[in-house]
Amino acid sequence: MIAGKYRSRALRSLRGLEIRPTSDRLRESLFDVLCAGNPHALAGTVWIDLFAGTGAVGIEALSRGAAMVYFVESWAPAAQLIRRNLSSLGINAGFELVQCDVSQALRRIQDHGALADFIFLDPPYRMKQAYGEVLQLLSRSKLLKANTLVIAEHQKTFDPGATVGSLRCSRRLQQGDAALSFYSNSS
Repeated sequence: MIAGKYRSRALRSLRGLEIRPTSDRLRESLFDVLCAGNPHALAGTVWIDLFAGTGAVGIEALSRGAAMVYFVESWAPAAQLIRRNLSSLGINAGFELVQCDVSQALRRIQDHGALADFIFLDPPYRMKQAYGEVLQLLSRSKLLKANTLVIAEHQKTFDPGATVGSLRCSRRLQQGDAALSFYSNSS
């Protein structure tokens, strides 16, 4: 279920274990933290949703006022699912679906001159090495502004690192078996 403009609308998912959408409860906690009681806190922001899966986090950002969301998903069935979810909500602007691997997508988005306010990454939990690789790429990226927030969803028993390149973890929120680690640029 989505909050904000598209409140109470359900998103489709795929069967099996290839996609593990961010739970409604964890997503609600994430946006409660980011909005801190201000319903307009995300208005005009730019998001990058890496390993987007169903697109739920990016769609929630759009629903809460984000100006632009880059959905990055390399797996064709998931990319098609994101298209269907956006279409079912009548969302036809304010997003770009980048269907390639994360490093290629980040270069492509950077080449467009984008500067992100928020970057959310949620690789399949079994891809533990992806966290360090992507955080390292982001720490060297021109996509980050001084106040960009990078948020990693992961298993609560896994630690993606307190510091990765110029990114430093400033907060960790646990809920059930999942956790969110919040990183900011320390350089």
